[in-house]
Amino acid sequence: MKTNKKLLGEERRLQLLELLKNRNEPVTGNELAKISNVSRQVIVGDITLLKARNEPIIATSQGYLFMKQVENTVQAERTLGCSHTPDRTEEELNLLVDLGITVKDVRIEHPVYGNLSAPIMVSNRGEVQQFIAKINKTNASFLSELTEGIHFHTLLARSEQALDEAETALKKIGLLI
Repeated sequence: MKTNKKLLGEERRLQLLELLKNRNEPVTGNELAKISNVSRQVIVGDITLLKARNEPIIATSQGYLFMKQVENTVQAERTLGCSHTPDRTEEELNLLVDLGITVKDVRIEHPVYGNLSAPIMVSNRGEVQQFIAKINKTNASFLSELTEGIHFHTLLARSEQALDEAETALKKIGLLI
């Protein structure tokens, strides 16, 4: 779908929106830039403008994602509080995705900045591995490190029963607050 000519303004944003709507996985800013023949910074601006129009686009650690794709299968949503050290993050996320849960985001309650959140959007072990690899590659900290391990996840599932199972499993391994 790469174009040889540089797409301008609204035409480019419409193309980006269509591309994101038709993908089932996140698309990186670099990939969108190559397709549109513009810089990644231009893409960041375009995504900001699309989000300002209330397009359900989120930035995840794997790239940009059009949210309606996930919402089609989601019947239940719940926020759970967890507490653990950074070395248990992969275990926590794998446990959840193995139960068919999508981990939408992570949120902390910072004593100075208030509520801080970041999208995660992992639904399988491959996405968990990508997320952990990106944290390790960039030497970034987990948000939970700012609050001594205490954090909250918004979980998405096909049923309340699946969320109940996830809550029980997290409690069983000592991660649930």
